[in-house]
Amino acid sequence: SFLSEKIKRCCELAAAHGFKLVWIDTCCINKESSAELSEALNSMFAWYAGSKVCYAYLDDVPDSEPPRAANSLFRKSQWFRRGWTLQELIAPRLLIFVTTTWTIIESRNALAELVSDITTVDVESLTIPRAFSRKSVMERLIWACKRKTTRVEDRAYSLMGLFGVNMPTIYGEGQNSFRRLQEEIMKKTTD
Repeated sequence: SFLSEKIKRCCELAAAHGFKLVWIDTCCINKESSAELSEALNSMFAWYAGSKVCYAYLDDVPDSEPPRAANSLFRKSQWFRRGWTLQELIAPRLLIFVTTTWTIIESRNALAELVSDITTVDVESLTIPRAFSRKSVMERLIWACKRKTTRVEDRAYSLMGLFGVNMPTIYGEGQNSFRRLQEEIMKKTTD
């Protein structure tokens, strides 16, 4: 009875699909420990990529309308505008969108063309594992350019996995985080 509704409903959905364990980013990272937080932020993309399934909870999308409708709330969901959800969109093999009541909408792959329209991420990168890694640095940065984060540093930190780089997280460094991200990317690619 101490669990939030989101955690409880996620556990119920996962159990209904035969899973005994869940990992929820909003509660499974100890933000009090800078070392643990840095490790988690550097590992998160890999955790999503290694998951059996990822449920994308769209808290602003009701059950009542089809996602493909011209002005659907699915198309307008803030989930598609947050910085940290880009890796959640691309990394997992199986991503399932759920509504505000935890009703399954459809999988990312089934909605790939619509999701591509919403996010500018190409269909191949949404449907073929690791296909995103063949895209140019510029293409991947464009996917992130309209996304928002609460902390300025998270604009860079949320992209580490997308570029396969690791770096210490230093909250308080401001825009310098993006410069450090670019330096790490340049060490890995000639693009």
